[in-house]
Amino acid sequence: MTIDTSPHLTSAGTRGPLDDAEVSRLRADFPILARTVNGHPLNYLDSGATSQKPRSVIDVERRYYEVSNAAVHRGAHTLAGEATELFEEARATVARFVGARPEEIVWTSNATEGLNLVAYGLSNASLGRGGAPAERFRLGAGDEIVVTELEHHANLVPWQELAFRTGATLRVIGLDDEGRLRMDEAAELIGPRTKVVAFAHVSNVLGAVNPVAELVALSHAVGALAVLDACQSAPHLPLDLVALDVDFAVFSGHKMLAPTGIGVLYGKQELLDALPPFLTGGSMITTVGLTESEFLPAPMRFEAGTQRVSQAIALATAVDYLEAVGLERIERWEAELGRRLHEGLEALPGVRVLGPGPATPSGHGAERVGLASFVVDGVHAHDVGQYLDDRGIAVRVGHHCAQPVHRRFGVTATTRASAYLYTTTAEVDAAIEAVAEVRGFFGVA
Repeated sequence: MTIDTSPHLTSAGTRGPLDDAEVSRLRADFPILARTVNGHPLNYLDSGATSQKPRSVIDVERRYYEVSNAAVHRGAHTLAGEATELFEEARATVARFVGARPEEIVWTSNATEGLNLVAYGLSNASLGRGGAPAERFRLGAGDEIVVTELEHHANLVPWQELAFRTGATLRVIGLDDEGRLRMDEAAELIGPRTKVVAFAHVSNVLGAVNPVAELVALSHAVGALAVLDACQSAPHLPLDLVALDVDFAVFSGHKMLAPTGIGVLYGKQELLDALPPFLTGGSMITTVGLTESEFLPAPMRFEAGTQRVSQAIALATAVDYLEAVGLERIERWEAELGRRLHEGLEALPGVRVLGPGPATPSGHGAERVGLASFVVDGVHAHDVGQYLDDRGIAVRVGHHCAQPVHRRFGVTATTRASAYLYTTTAEVDAAIEAVAEVRGFFGVA
């Protein structure tokens, strides 16, 4: 018995640029987009938090439980074999998606777990676990970990904890007034004492694409590990982690059309095999004695316990869907939506968008994804979000798990609108028109 994991796109998917007509056809693949909210058609502009799921992804997870459900890597019966084959085929699909080998892909619950896995693995190495192969990972007093001011808390707090446990010092690359990384500071901070440099590919608040190649080059020039948070890039941009030459990278399935509960840690094979494990127990060992155990090589050494089987299969189906549409086409479409969103909001009196402006045809501005975080003068972000929700427009409000970058720009919270491959220009325009009404509605215009 096999499970059909093909994407089943409603759109025929021509290879020209995406446009509203094709996006409207794609929307038929997403059941939730047909519903209404508060008497209005749902206008879902919160994909930066979590994406909606196409029917093929929903169906494949259900179908797995209907015909092939079993524990993977554990049984010799037919169902166990089918489940294991589907599970490992999913790993191979996701590996191909990011230019990696299957052995370099570790299943996690989410990107946060992946970052903690790396940080705690380094901590265990610093305690002497892993023997000689793990020497390269050891940190102590005098060593430094470098992060940036724009990081999501998931790529900040684990490194704070690693610094606390090892005595290392945490250093921070700042932002300029436009919201760009201070690469002059990066060149000064990343030096002989640096052991880890952790940074986001795309800011979940500012929407700007960061200079990965430069940061990796600075890291490797001093022998430091480069750790990439790809949560806001894997769903939206073509991503080749091997070409980027990062040492570790993470992303989450739920932001890229897949279910919650599945994430990915990528690591270079030689690093994963040397890194001591973080979670321990069954399925990640070769031999267990009463006083000590030996661990499997990667990726199994990091996958203790019962696996996320249906979620992994569904993530592979989501990857198939994204590839059928085309990541290059999605990137161009979202860049257009992001430019439309940014320029439309910036043109409104009393509205400020955080981060650098989008790239123009002349090359000025920043490469951005379809995301904009903004402040409405005199109106709290939560009130802005409620006003939009009353009109069926779903956005994110708050600090988006990124308090330091909000603090850098003197605000406690923003409203964030984030688009995806199923977002139309009409939806972006409707959101801008609704934001234009907010200050008048609250009497602060």
